[in-house]
Amino acid sequence: MKRGKNPRAQMQLSFGMIFSIILIIVFIAFAFFAVKKLLGMQDSIKVGQFADKLQSDIDKIWKGSQGSQMETYTLPSKIEFICFVDYSSSRRGPKQSYYGELKQVYYEGEDMILYPIGSGAGSDSFKILHLNIEKITDNENPYCIENKKGKVELIIEKDFGENLVGITR
Repeated sequence: MKRGKNPRAQMQLSFGMIFSIILIIVFIAFAFFAVKKLLGMQDSIKVGQFADKLQSDIDKIWKGSQGSQMETYTLPSKIEFICFVDYSSSRRGPKQSYYGELKQVYYEGEDMILYPIGSGAGSDSFKILHLNIEKITDNENPYCIENKKGKVELIIEKDFGENLVGITR
């Protein structure tokens, strides 16, 4: 038998190499997809933690007779504003052009909305308890606080004799 190159062996080797390359491409594509989904969940988690921490800080002030504290919260940078809206009032303010867009995620009772709509990773509006929304939106409705490089600074306050908590910039 002659010792030469077997064309059949070369074909099987080529098929094995091609199949391996295809598998590697599939695994890399899946890895990129998984990383993208995890980063998307990170934004959703930040929004949820923001809402929980804000509610906790409001509850602390609300339980006392009076108080004021400045808090800094972390949010995804694609959120431009945190807006407090009183839909039962006809008052408007400088950001009244946002009012109609914010109403898209108002279902019943929400008073805090993340702008632009859709930037909250599935959670764009929240009902915050013990909040004096009438006082907050007295001069501006919606009352929006800017998210600067992923940080939002709020002053949470309650004066003596008030039942609810207010928020200012």
